[in-house]
Amino acid sequence: MSFVKPISLNAHGLTLVPLEHSHEDGLRAAAADGELWNLRFTSVPEPEETRSYIDTALQGREHGHRFAFAVIDADSGTVLGCTSYHDILPAVRRVEIGYTWYAKRVQRTHVNTACKLMLLTHAFDTLNCNVVGWRTDNINFTSQRAIERLGAKKDGVVRGVAQRRDGSIRDTVMYSLHKDEWPEIRARLNYFLGQTSEN
Repeated sequence: MSFVKPISLNAHGLTLVPLEHSHEDGLRAAAADGELWNLRFTSVPEPEETRSYIDTALQGREHGHRFAFAVIDADSGTVLGCTSYHDILPAVRRVEIGYTWYAKRVQRTHVNTACKLMLLTHAFDTLNCNVVGWRTDNINFTSQRAIERLGAKKDGVVRGVAQRRDGSIRDTVMYSLHKDEWPEIRARLNYFLGQTSEN
């Protein structure tokens, strides 16, 4: 039985739905907004690689170590990006959140905060996780700031652990959030979203 079961999550004008091949054109369009595949530290697929990107995500779902979602604008049905639970460890009730990217036009909006709130709520309140983790490239300072803004704790840096798309070797910064810290973080994220809705 899969630890993360297919589910759609809805809040703040967004819907997270299980990633499927039907999202291919939408993902390609979202990635084209900003040509995100040119960022050397991201996993955003180049246009011709979008289908294989989805294939890989679906294989991860089948094997139980990754569950990818398409991020959808609830009003228009437009695909805004992608995010996933990954490195899923049912025995210790841990997931990580990653493979996250959004069309440039919705970056620095409420979208990332809302998606993280939905994923964290599901992880802690439904899956009963003990820990939720994140990892990011040591040169991806935007991602590090976004994770730290959520309230996650920096666990450390794992050196020489992965290869970037340009072939260079990356160090990975690890973060985590424990279930005991979740109530405070939930209040913080709801406060951020409340501030956004008032502006």
